[in-house]
Amino acid sequence: MDDAEQFLPLYLRFVKGVVDCADLPLNVSRELLQRTPAVDSIRVALTKRILELLETTARDKPDHYRAFWDEFGTVIKEGLGEDHANRERVAGLVRFASTRVEGELISLADYVAAMKPGQDKIYYLVAESESTARHSPYLEAFRQRGIEVLLLGERIDEWAMSYLTEFDGKALRDISRGELDLAELGEAPAESAVAETGANDAVLEQIKTLLGDGIAEVRASARLTESPACLVLTKDALGPQMRKMLAAAGQELPETKPILEVNLGHALVARLAQEPDAARREDLAHLLYDQAALGAGEALANPALFVQRLNRLLLAV
Repeated sequence: MDDAEQFLPLYLRFVKGVVDCADLPLNVSRELLQRTPAVDSIRVALTKRILELLETTARDKPDHYRAFWDEFGTVIKEGLGEDHANRERVAGLVRFASTRVEGELISLADYVAAMKPGQDKIYYLVAESESTARHSPYLEAFRQRGIEVLLLGERIDEWAMSYLTEFDGKALRDISRGELDLAELGEAPAESAVAETGANDAVLEQIKTLLGDGIAEVRASARLTESPACLVLTKDALGPQMRKMLAAAGQELPETKPILEVNLGHALVARLAQEPDAARREDLAHLLYDQAALGAGEALANPALFVQRLNRLLLAV
């Protein structure tokens, strides 16, 4: 049979072979055959054997497994969402780029083995590509503290990772979502914290007013050490990858507003706070937002207006 979905889960569809079984009732219809207990047993046994073979190859022949992963890795990731019974084993087979060494792929077990003392989460970042993730502003606080982050850049990644909440007792955390607790990351060397003051609150409120209803909130950022701003998703919001997949499928997308996190120690934010001209303040606020959108790998709604604002500010220097 060219297509025998009843014998293997869909994410193992690349496997070809012959099954020898004396118990199949071949004189019944295909529909009854699919409901035969023997078929269920074959499916479980084949899945287990294939996963064992992949695990053995990954352990004993990493170069062979890397070649396999380059060819079929995207298909294997589908198992995170499709095979609940074997999700932990499938997760062990998945390979990730990371901030550790560019060009190398690691497993979740490799990540856990190299975690810093006291670290209790596996951190990852989903972006449009590995290159976009590697240069993302979301990494700044982690890079400063020497904490490794997994970098995911395939279209399937956001969907697949939504099913993988933990591995080896360690929770997985998307660093582009929710508030970042610096206490759980440990202290950064020579960290220069900006105190929360009434003046800072006034700057945040001013930016929110200038940007209007396009954003849900403006708040001080704990993620950023170099960039002026970044866009953050709420915990349950759809990310850019999922939104593009659903839009391509013709589904209606729920309206979501991002959160703008601002680096209060950045010179651009300080200039906005001190800018006496209302028009330039508005240009600076929108420039912060557009830079944050670009840093997140999103397309600007009005690139021409971004260029105009940038030119006006450059000429005003």
